[in-house]
Amino acid sequence: MSSELRVGLVQLASTQSKHRNLEKLKKMIVKCEADLVILPEYFMADIKGLAPVEVYDISEDVNGPLINEISRLAAEYSTFILATMFEKTEKKPKVYNSVVFINPKGDVIGVYRKIHLFDAYGYKESDYMLHGDKPSPIINIGSARIAAAICFDIRFPELYRYYALKGANIVVNPSAWYKGPFKEETLRFLAQARAHENTFYMIIVNQCGTDFTGRSMIVNPYGIVEVDLGTKERYLEYQIDMNAVDEARRVLPVLKLRRSEIYRSFNID
Repeated sequence: MSSELRVGLVQLASTQSKHRNLEKLKKMIVKCEADLVILPEYFMADIKGLAPVEVYDISEDVNGPLINEISRLAAEYSTFILATMFEKTEKKPKVYNSVVFINPKGDVIGVYRKIHLFDAYGYKESDYMLHGDKPSPIINIGSARIAAAICFDIRFPELYRYYALKGANIVVNPSAWYKGPFKEETLRFLAQARAHENTFYMIIVNQCGTDFTGRSMIVNPYGIVEVDLGTKERYLEYQIDMNAVDEARRVLPVLKLRRSEIYRSFNID
């Protein structure tokens, strides 16, 4: 089983047209050789200035036209794609903020719905979205075991520890990280902390442009940022050595040194 994973990071500035965003994606990955291509949160549309019902009108089912077209790209390039979308619900005008795992045959093999909604810094995602209630599936690509979280989830370390204990060695975080004082620095240190405390890779794939920070990154299990895409639209492929996770967990066995029997007495919900 290969220890190498070639990941493609799609950092873009989404418009409010899902069709235009799809055309951007097609142009960016035209020379794709990645094992896994990752799209940012809000790929379907930038929601700034839109009412909840307008976002609902943009939304689709998982088997709708957008994911069908991205599935066609996955099959064309023989790659896994981790796509994002606003998933239609029966509770109009609210949607799910979802990650969809697509395999190289174009099949949808898993869905994660954002658990922690961004009701902070004056924003209120819960006006637009429903909370997800389940962790991500863990998808195998060679020796990589990949889970997903979305943007604001990164501030809740319990989810990432759960993934580590379930065997994940990469967590991918599609994001639409809004600009603001120290926000780039905050994203960076949170990604480094989640990676280092769980000794796995963290991959942040972010929106850029007027409202978002960019700075998509790959952080290794020691918490070192190996890749930083800067602030402009960019597609980058990067080779990850999964052996680094095994080595980090040998040198720094924090998952084995946990005192879970003590934690149970804390009665923390």
